[in-house]
Amino acid sequence: MLAMSQIRVARRVLTEIIAAMAFPILLLSLLVAPASAAVLTEWDRSRARWCGVGTMPLRPADQSWKQWVARQLRSRSMWRTGLPVLVAATLLSALSLVVAFFGFIGAAALIFSPVFWSFGIAAQVGPFTPSSLTESFLAVPAGVLLGAVTTGLLTGISLLRDLVLRAFSRSRDPDLLAKLEELRTSRASLTTAFEFERRRIERDLHDGAQQELVAVVMRLGMLEAAASASGEERIVELARQAQEQAEHALERLRETVREIHPRELSDLGLVAAVRELAARSPLRVELNSTGDDAQLSSPTATAAYFTVSEALTNITKHAGVGSARIDLQCDSSGVRVRVRDDGAGGAEIDAGSGLAGLRERMRSIGGELEIRSPADGRGTEVVASAPGQPTWE
Repeated sequence: MLAMSQIRVARRVLTEIIAAMAFPILLLSLLVAPASAAVLTEWDRSRARWCGVGTMPLRPADQSWKQWVARQLRSRSMWRTGLPVLVAATLLSALSLVVAFFGFIGAAALIFSPVFWSFGIAAQVGPFTPSSLTESFLAVPAGVLLGAVTTGLLTGISLLRDLVLRAFSRSRDPDLLAKLEELRTSRASLTTAFEFERRRIERDLHDGAQQELVAVVMRLGMLEAAASASGEERIVELARQAQEQAEHALERLRETVREIHPRELSDLGLVAAVRELAARSPLRVELNSTGDDAQLSSPTATAAYFTVSEALTNITKHAGVGSARIDLQCDSSGVRVRVRDDGAGGAEIDAGSGLAGLRERMRSIGGELEIRSPADGRGTEVVASAPGQPTWE
Protein backbone atom coordinates (compact mmCIF):
# COMPACT_ATOMS: atom_id res chain seq x y z
CA MET A 1 0.00 0.00 0.00
CA LEU A 2 2.86 2.37 0.88
CA ALA A 3 4.67 1.60 -2.37
CA MET A 4 1.48 2.28 -4.36
CA SER A 5 1.06 5.63 -2.58
CA GLN A 6 4.64 6.57 -3.40
CA ILE A 7 4.09 5.63 -7.05
CA ARG A 8 1.02 7.86 -7.23
CA VAL A 9 2.91 10.78 -5.69
CA ALA A 10 5.75 10.25 -8.18
CA ARG A 11 3.25 10.22 -11.03
CA ARG A 12 1.65 13.43 -9.82
CA VAL A 13 5.01 15.19 -9.55
CA LEU A 14 6.03 13.92 -13.00
CA THR A 15 2.80 15.13 -14.62
CA GLU A 16 3.21 18.54 -12.99
CA ILE A 17 6.76 18.82 -14.33
CA ILE A 18 5.47 17.93 -17.79
CA ALA A 19 2.67 20.47 -17.40
CA ALA A 20 5.21 23.12 -16.33
CA MET A 21 7.33 22.40 -19.42
CA ALA A 22 4.19 22.58 -21.57
CA PHE A 23 3.13 25.98 -20.19
CA PRO A 24 4.19 27.91 -23.34
CA ILE A 25 2.16 25.50 -25.47
CA LEU A 26 -0.87 25.89 -23.20
CA LEU A 27 -0.50 29.66 -23.44
CA LEU A 28 -0.53 29.49 -27.23
CA SER A 29 -3.43 27.02 -27.19
CA LEU A 30 -5.65 29.74 -25.76
CA LEU A 31 -5.49 31.34 -29.21
CA VAL A 32 -7.20 28.32 -30.81
CA ALA A 33 -9.74 27.67 -28.07
CA PRO A 34 -12.24 26.04 -27.83
CA ALA A 35 -10.76 23.33 -30.10
CA SER A 36 -7.72 23.07 -27.83
CA ALA A 37 -10.02 22.91 -24.79
CA ALA A 38 -11.54 19.61 -25.96
CA VAL A 39 -8.12 18.02 -26.43
CA LEU A 40 -6.79 19.36 -23.15
CA THR A 41 -9.86 18.20 -21.18
CA GLU A 42 -9.42 14.66 -22.49
CA TRP A 43 -5.69 14.78 -21.72
CA ASP A 44 -6.45 15.98 -18.21
CA ARG A 45 -8.83 13.08 -17.67
CA SER A 46 -6.11 10.69 -18.83
CA ARG A 47 -3.68 12.35 -16.42
CA ALA A 48 -6.16 11.93 -13.57
CA ARG A 49 -6.66 8.23 -14.38
CA TRP A 50 -2.88 7.68 -14.47
CA CYS A 51 -2.67 9.30 -11.04
CA GLY A 52 -5.29 6.94 -9.62
CA VAL A 53 -8.47 9.02 -9.97
CA GLY A 54 -11.53 7.20 -11.32
CA THR A 55 -12.40 9.15 -14.47
CA MET A 56 -13.79 7.83 -17.74
CA PRO A 57 -12.60 8.95 -21.20
CA LEU A 58 -15.03 11.17 -23.08
CA ARG A 59 -13.84 10.22 -26.57
CA PRO A 60 -15.28 6.91 -27.83
CA ALA A 61 -12.63 4.38 -28.86
CA ASP A 62 -14.09 4.06 -32.37
CA GLN A 63 -14.03 7.83 -33.03
CA SER A 64 -11.01 9.73 -34.33
CA TRP A 65 -9.73 12.84 -32.60
CA LYS A 66 -10.81 15.01 -35.53
CA GLN A 67 -14.37 13.67 -35.47
CA TRP A 68 -14.62 13.91 -31.70
CA VAL A 69 -13.30 17.49 -31.49
CA ALA A 70 -15.71 18.55 -34.24
CA ARG A 71 -18.56 17.00 -32.27
CA GLN A 72 -17.43 18.67 -29.05
CA LEU A 73 -17.36 22.08 -30.71
CA ARG A 74 -21.07 21.70 -31.42
CA SER A 75 -21.79 20.77 -27.80
CA ARG A 76 -22.85 23.28 -25.16
CA SER A 77 -20.84 21.40 -22.55
CA MET A 78 -17.66 22.66 -24.20
CA TRP A 79 -18.31 26.20 -22.95
CA ARG A 80 -19.08 25.23 -19.36
CA THR A 81 -16.55 22.40 -19.06
CA GLY A 82 -13.74 22.52 -21.62
CA LEU A 83 -12.87 26.21 -21.58
CA PRO A 84 -12.79 26.59 -17.76
CA VAL A 85 -10.56 23.49 -17.52
CA LEU A 86 -8.22 24.93 -20.17
CA VAL A 87 -7.91 28.29 -18.38
CA ALA A 88 -7.42 26.63 -14.98
CA ALA A 89 -4.86 24.18 -16.42
CA THR A 90 -2.87 27.08 -17.92
CA LEU A 91 -2.79 28.98 -14.62
CA LEU A 92 -1.86 25.86 -12.63
CA SER A 93 0.87 25.03 -15.14
CA ALA A 94 2.35 28.50 -14.64
CA LEU A 95 2.29 27.88 -10.88
CA SER A 96 3.93 24.47 -11.34
CA LEU A 97 6.60 26.05 -13.52
CA VAL A 98 7.53 28.57 -10.81
CA VAL A 99 7.45 25.99 -7.99
CA ALA A 100 9.38 23.31 -9.89
CA PHE A 101 11.99 25.70 -11.30
CA PHE A 102 12.91 27.52 -8.11
CA GLY A 103 12.20 24.58 -5.77
CA PHE A 104 14.17 21.84 -7.49
CA ILE A 105 17.00 24.08 -8.71
CA GLY A 106 17.33 25.56 -5.23
CA ALA A 107 17.25 22.09 -3.67
CA ALA A 108 19.93 20.85 -6.07
CA ALA A 109 22.13 23.89 -5.35
CA LEU A 110 21.89 23.30 -1.60
CA ILE A 111 22.46 19.52 -1.82
CA PHE A 112 25.54 19.94 -4.03
CA SER A 113 26.80 22.98 -2.11
CA PRO A 114 29.88 21.09 -0.76
CA VAL A 115 30.77 20.08 -4.31
CA PHE A 116 30.50 23.67 -5.52
CA TRP A 117 32.54 24.87 -2.53
CA SER A 118 35.34 22.43 -3.43
CA PHE A 119 35.59 24.26 -6.77
CA GLY A 120 35.64 27.62 -5.05
CA ILE A 121 31.99 28.44 -5.81
CA ALA A 122 29.62 29.63 -3.10
CA ALA A 123 26.18 28.46 -4.25
CA GLN A 124 23.67 31.17 -3.36
CA VAL A 125 20.04 30.17 -2.79
CA GLY A 126 17.86 33.11 -1.94
CA PRO A 127 19.39 35.01 0.99
CA PHE A 128 21.62 32.08 1.94
CA THR A 129 25.25 31.99 0.79
CA PRO A 130 27.66 29.61 2.52
CA SER A 131 30.76 31.29 3.88
CA SER A 132 32.62 28.13 4.89
CA LEU A 133 32.83 24.42 4.12
CA THR A 134 30.88 23.68 7.30
CA GLU A 135 28.00 25.88 6.21
CA SER A 136 27.98 24.21 2.78
CA PHE A 137 27.57 20.81 4.45
CA LEU A 138 24.83 22.19 6.69
CA ALA A 139 23.02 23.27 3.51
CA VAL A 140 22.61 19.64 2.37
CA PRO A 141 19.71 18.72 4.73
CA ALA A 142 18.12 22.08 3.94
CA GLY A 143 18.25 21.13 0.27
CA VAL A 144 16.61 17.75 0.97
CA LEU A 145 13.90 19.54 2.95
CA LEU A 146 13.36 22.05 0.13
CA GLY A 147 13.05 19.16 -2.36
CA ALA A 148 10.46 17.47 -0.15
CA VAL A 149 8.50 20.72 0.21
CA THR A 150 8.61 21.24 -3.57
CA THR A 151 7.35 17.69 -4.11
CA GLY A 152 4.50 18.33 -1.66
CA LEU A 153 3.57 21.59 -3.38
CA LEU A 154 3.51 19.95 -6.82
CA THR A 155 1.40 17.11 -5.42
CA GLY A 156 -1.01 19.68 -4.01
CA ILE A 157 -1.22 21.45 -7.38
CA SER A 158 -1.98 18.09 -8.99
CA LEU A 159 -4.77 17.45 -6.47
CA LEU A 160 -6.09 20.95 -7.19
CA ARG A 161 -6.26 19.98 -10.88
CA ASP A 162 -8.41 17.01 -9.89
CA LEU A 163 -10.77 19.28 -7.96
CA VAL A 164 -11.07 21.65 -10.93
CA LEU A 165 -11.73 18.76 -13.30
CA ARG A 166 -14.40 17.32 -11.04
CA ALA A 167 -16.00 20.69 -10.38
CA PHE A 168 -16.50 21.50 -14.06
CA SER A 169 -17.26 17.93 -15.13
CA ARG A 170 -20.02 17.31 -12.60
CA SER A 171 -23.48 17.63 -14.09
CA ARG A 172 -25.83 20.02 -12.33
CA ASP A 173 -28.93 18.93 -14.23
CA PRO A 174 -31.07 16.64 -12.02
CA ASP A 175 -33.21 15.59 -15.00
CA LEU A 176 -30.10 14.50 -16.87
CA LEU A 177 -28.86 12.58 -13.84
CA ALA A 178 -32.22 10.85 -13.57
CA LYS A 179 -32.10 9.88 -17.24
CA LEU A 180 -28.57 8.55 -16.88
CA GLU A 181 -29.60 6.48 -13.88
CA GLU A 182 -32.59 5.16 -15.82
CA LEU A 183 -30.33 4.25 -18.73
CA ARG A 184 -27.88 2.50 -16.41
CA THR A 185 -30.67 0.51 -14.78
CA SER A 186 -32.15 -0.38 -18.17
CA ARG A 187 -28.80 -1.61 -19.44
CA ALA A 188 -28.36 -3.71 -16.32
CA SER A 189 -31.80 -5.27 -16.77
CA LEU A 190 -31.27 -6.00 -20.46
CA THR A 191 -27.85 -7.58 -19.92
CA THR A 192 -29.12 -9.70 -17.05
CA ALA A 193 -32.19 -10.79 -19.02
CA PHE A 194 -30.06 -11.59 -22.06
CA GLU A 195 -27.70 -13.74 -19.98
CA PHE A 196 -30.63 -15.52 -18.30
CA GLU A 197 -32.27 -16.24 -21.65
CA ARG A 198 -29.06 -17.70 -23.08
CA ARG A 199 -28.79 -20.02 -20.11
CA ARG A 200 -32.44 -21.06 -20.44
CA ILE A 201 -32.08 -21.86 -24.16
CA GLU A 202 -28.87 -23.80 -23.49
CA ARG A 203 -30.55 -25.77 -20.71
CA ASP A 204 -33.65 -26.53 -22.78
CA LEU A 205 -31.63 -27.71 -25.76
CA HIS A 206 -29.28 -29.76 -23.62
CA ASP A 207 -31.98 -31.41 -21.52
CA GLY A 208 -34.65 -31.59 -24.25
CA ALA A 209 -33.79 -31.84 -27.94
CA GLN A 210 -30.28 -33.18 -27.34
CA GLN A 211 -31.50 -36.02 -25.11
CA GLU A 212 -34.20 -36.89 -27.65
CA LEU A 213 -31.59 -37.14 -30.41
CA VAL A 214 -29.43 -39.36 -28.22
CA ALA A 215 -32.42 -41.67 -27.76
CA VAL A 216 -33.05 -41.69 -31.54
CA VAL A 217 -29.41 -42.63 -32.22
CA MET A 218 -29.62 -45.49 -29.71
CA ARG A 219 -32.88 -46.83 -31.16
CA LEU A 220 -31.51 -46.68 -34.71
CA GLY A 221 -28.53 -48.67 -33.50
CA MET A 222 -30.88 -51.26 -32.04
CA LEU A 223 -32.87 -51.31 -35.31
CA GLU A 224 -29.68 -51.89 -37.30
CA ALA A 225 -28.67 -54.75 -35.02
CA ALA A 226 -32.12 -56.36 -35.26
CA ALA A 227 -32.27 -56.02 -39.05
CA SER A 228 -28.77 -57.44 -39.40
CA ALA A 229 -29.75 -60.48 -37.34
CA SER A 230 -32.79 -61.10 -39.58
CA GLY A 231 -30.80 -60.69 -42.81
CA GLU A 232 -32.63 -57.57 -44.03
CA GLU A 233 -29.70 -55.84 -45.76
CA ARG A 234 -31.79 -52.98 -47.16
CA ILE A 235 -33.16 -52.17 -43.71
CA VAL A 236 -29.65 -52.40 -42.28
CA GLU A 237 -28.36 -49.89 -44.85
CA LEU A 238 -31.23 -47.47 -44.26
CA ALA A 239 -30.84 -47.77 -40.48
CA ARG A 240 -27.08 -47.10 -40.78
CA GLN A 241 -27.66 -44.00 -42.91
CA ALA A 242 -30.34 -42.72 -40.54
CA GLN A 243 -28.04 -43.28 -37.58
CA GLU A 244 -25.21 -41.36 -39.27
CA GLN A 245 -27.55 -38.46 -40.02
CA ALA A 246 -28.86 -38.45 -36.46
CA GLU A 247 -25.31 -38.50 -35.07
CA HIS A 248 -24.37 -35.61 -37.35
CA ALA A 249 -27.46 -33.67 -36.23
CA LEU A 250 -26.58 -34.41 -32.61
CA GLU A 251 -23.05 -33.07 -33.10
CA ARG A 252 -24.40 -29.93 -34.77
CA LEU A 253 -26.85 -29.45 -31.90
CA ARG A 254 -24.03 -29.82 -29.36
CA GLU A 255 -22.04 -27.17 -31.20
CA THR A 256 -25.06 -24.88 -31.19
CA VAL A 257 -25.58 -25.39 -27.46
CA ARG A 258 -21.89 -24.69 -26.86
CA GLU A 259 -22.08 -21.49 -28.89
CA ILE A 260 -25.13 -20.31 -26.92
CA HIS A 261 -23.55 -20.94 -23.53
CA PRO A 262 -20.88 -23.62 -23.00
CA ARG A 263 -21.60 -25.92 -20.09
CA GLU A 264 -17.93 -26.00 -19.02
CA LEU A 265 -18.02 -22.22 -18.56
CA SER A 266 -20.78 -22.55 -15.97
CA ASP A 267 -19.35 -25.67 -14.33
CA LEU A 268 -15.57 -25.11 -14.43
CA GLY A 269 -14.98 -21.40 -15.02
CA LEU A 270 -13.44 -19.20 -17.70
CA VAL A 271 -9.90 -20.61 -17.76
CA ALA A 272 -11.06 -24.21 -18.12
CA ALA A 273 -13.62 -23.23 -20.78
CA VAL A 274 -10.98 -21.36 -22.82
CA ARG A 275 -8.61 -24.32 -22.47
CA GLU A 276 -11.35 -26.62 -23.80
CA LEU A 277 -12.02 -24.15 -26.62
CA ALA A 278 -8.33 -24.14 -27.56
CA ALA A 279 -8.25 -27.94 -27.54
CA ARG A 280 -11.20 -28.13 -29.98
CA SER A 281 -9.74 -25.53 -32.33
CA PRO A 282 -8.13 -26.76 -35.59
CA LEU A 283 -5.30 -24.31 -34.83
CA ARG A 284 -2.22 -24.97 -32.74
CA VAL A 285 -3.10 -22.75 -29.80
CA GLU A 286 -0.63 -21.64 -27.13
CA LEU A 287 -2.55 -20.68 -23.99
CA ASN A 288 -0.98 -18.69 -21.16
CA SER A 289 -3.32 -18.06 -18.24
CA THR A 290 -2.62 -16.40 -14.91
CA GLY A 291 -4.74 -15.57 -11.89
CA ASP A 292 -8.00 -16.89 -10.50
CA ASP A 293 -11.30 -16.62 -12.38
CA ALA A 294 -13.46 -17.49 -9.37
CA GLN A 295 -14.37 -13.85 -8.70
CA LEU A 296 -15.47 -13.06 -12.25
CA SER A 297 -19.19 -12.51 -12.74
CA SER A 298 -21.08 -14.60 -15.27
CA PRO A 299 -21.55 -11.73 -17.78
CA THR A 300 -17.83 -10.89 -17.66
CA ALA A 301 -16.68 -14.50 -18.05
CA THR A 302 -19.15 -15.11 -20.88
CA ALA A 303 -18.09 -11.98 -22.79
CA ALA A 304 -14.40 -12.91 -22.46
CA TYR A 305 -15.08 -16.49 -23.58
CA PHE A 306 -16.95 -15.51 -26.73
CA THR A 307 -14.29 -12.94 -27.58
CA VAL A 308 -11.70 -15.73 -27.64
CA SER A 309 -14.07 -17.97 -29.59
CA GLU A 310 -14.77 -15.35 -32.26
CA ALA A 311 -11.09 -14.42 -32.54
CA LEU A 312 -10.06 -18.07 -33.08
CA THR A 313 -12.83 -18.49 -35.67
CA ASN A 314 -11.60 -15.42 -37.58
CA ILE A 315 -8.00 -16.70 -37.48
CA THR A 316 -9.10 -20.06 -38.87
CA LYS A 317 -11.10 -18.46 -41.69
CA HIS A 318 -9.06 -15.41 -42.67
CA ALA A 319 -5.54 -15.29 -41.22
CA GLY A 320 -4.03 -18.04 -43.37
CA VAL A 321 -1.96 -19.44 -40.50
CA GLY A 322 -2.16 -22.59 -38.41
CA SER A 323 -1.36 -21.26 -34.97
CA ALA A 324 -2.49 -18.65 -32.45
CA ARG A 325 -1.57 -17.43 -28.99
CA ILE A 326 -3.96 -16.63 -26.12
CA ASP A 327 -2.92 -14.65 -23.05
CA LEU A 328 -5.56 -14.71 -20.32
CA GLN A 329 -5.16 -12.78 -17.08
CA CYS A 330 -7.76 -12.92 -14.32
CA ASP A 331 -7.68 -11.26 -10.92
CA SER A 332 -9.97 -9.57 -8.43
CA SER A 333 -10.12 -6.40 -10.52
CA GLY A 334 -11.24 -8.09 -13.74
CA VAL A 335 -10.11 -9.99 -16.81
CA ARG A 336 -7.80 -9.15 -19.71
CA VAL A 337 -7.51 -11.40 -22.73
CA ARG A 338 -5.31 -11.11 -25.80
CA VAL A 339 -5.54 -13.34 -28.89
CA ARG A 340 -2.77 -12.96 -31.45
CA ASP A 341 -1.82 -14.53 -34.78
CA ASP A 342 0.97 -13.98 -37.31
CA GLY A 343 -1.28 -13.80 -40.34
CA ALA A 344 -1.71 -11.25 -43.09
CA GLY A 345 -3.46 -8.64 -40.91
CA GLY A 346 -5.69 -5.93 -42.29
CA ALA A 347 -8.74 -6.98 -40.27
CA GLU A 348 -11.26 -4.31 -39.25
CA ILE A 349 -13.55 -4.51 -36.27
CA ASP A 350 -16.52 -3.12 -38.25
CA ALA A 351 -16.02 -5.32 -41.31
CA GLY A 352 -18.58 -7.96 -40.34
CA SER A 353 -16.16 -10.11 -38.36
CA GLY A 354 -18.53 -10.52 -35.43
CA LEU A 355 -16.16 -8.62 -33.16
CA ALA A 356 -18.21 -5.43 -33.46
CA GLY A 357 -21.09 -7.08 -31.59
CA LEU A 358 -18.68 -8.42 -28.99
CA ARG A 359 -17.25 -4.93 -28.52
CA GLU A 360 -20.72 -3.63 -27.70
CA ARG A 361 -21.22 -6.56 -25.35
CA MET A 362 -17.95 -5.70 -23.60
CA ARG A 363 -19.02 -2.09 -23.28
CA SER A 364 -22.35 -3.12 -21.77
CA ILE A 365 -20.47 -4.54 -18.75
CA GLY A 366 -18.01 -1.64 -18.54
CA GLY A 367 -15.26 -3.27 -20.59
CA GLU A 368 -13.57 -2.56 -23.91
CA LEU A 369 -12.43 -4.48 -26.96
CA GLU A 370 -9.73 -3.38 -29.39
CA ILE A 371 -8.31 -4.92 -32.56
CA ARG A 372 -4.81 -4.16 -33.85
CA SER A 373 -4.30 -5.45 -37.35
CA PRO A 374 -1.87 -3.51 -39.59
CA ALA A 375 -2.13 -4.54 -43.24
CA ASP A 376 1.59 -5.27 -43.55
CA GLY A 377 1.75 -8.92 -42.59
CA ARG A 378 2.46 -8.38 -38.90
CA GLY A 379 -0.62 -10.28 -37.79
CA THR A 380 -3.73 -9.42 -35.84
CA GLU A 381 -4.16 -8.86 -32.13
CA VAL A 382 -7.53 -8.80 -30.38
CA VAL A 383 -7.39 -7.32 -26.86
CA ALA A 384 -10.36 -7.25 -24.50
CA SER A 385 -10.64 -6.20 -20.88
CA ALA A 386 -13.53 -5.94 -18.45
CA PRO A 387 -14.06 -5.46 -14.70
CA GLY A 388 -14.71 -8.54 -12.59
CA GLN A 389 -18.16 -7.25 -11.75
CA PRO A 390 -20.15 -5.18 -14.26
CA THR A 391 -20.15 -1.47 -13.44
CA TRP A 392 -23.91 -1.56 -12.87
CA GLU A 393 -23.80 -4.24 -10.17
